[in-house]
Amino acid sequence: MIRICIAEDQLLLRGAMASLLDLEDDLEVVGQAGDGAEALSLIDRLQPDVCLMDIEMPRKSGLEVAELLKERGADCKVIILTTFARPGYFERAVKAGVQGYLLKDEPADKLAEAIRRVMNGRREVSPELIFGSLREENPLTPRERDILKLAGGGQTANEIAASLHLSYGTVRNYISEILNKLEVKSRIEAVRLAEEKGWI
Repeated sequence: MIRICIAEDQLLLRGAMASLLDLEDDLEVVGQAGDGAEALSLIDRLQPDVCLMDIEMPRKSGLEVAELLKERGADCKVIILTTFARPGYFERAVKAGVQGYLLKDEPADKLAEAIRRVMNGRREVSPELIFGSLREENPLTPRERDILKLAGGGQTANEIAASLHLSYGTVRNYISEILNKLEVKSRIEAVRLAEEKGWI
């Protein structure tokens, strides 16, 4: 029996998915979570074989949960379910070692098949999501991403400089370079654009 957790913030969709998967003889939904933090504690407690995870959830996104599970060396396999073909999301999902990256509107029988294949060591990715992700590559360097994340958290250039052990002038130069690369006029616009594309 393949034991499954579902993490999805839309209650109706989560319930429908659980009911349909429970109809399969070899699949059993053992837990359901409405956000990423709840998903993490469920996975720790129930030790499921697979977790179906919405990419955008309150408290922790599906990608953040997948990254944490990879850090911990957890046995639970992760299948990300999304409606977004954002380039940065796919990139992050691959780095987080997720075994599946599927569209939310896949038919239940296809989802069940994907779960079985993932349990047999295969990777499952919806073709539409791969092609959507190839449109744009992340232009930001790892250091620029760090700076933009801190700026998005409300830190000033001085605070960012202190956090990253850089000079104020270096941080200003990085921010100027980020604005040029993203073709925006302000840090707020840069953060919004990078988040939309899944680059930070």
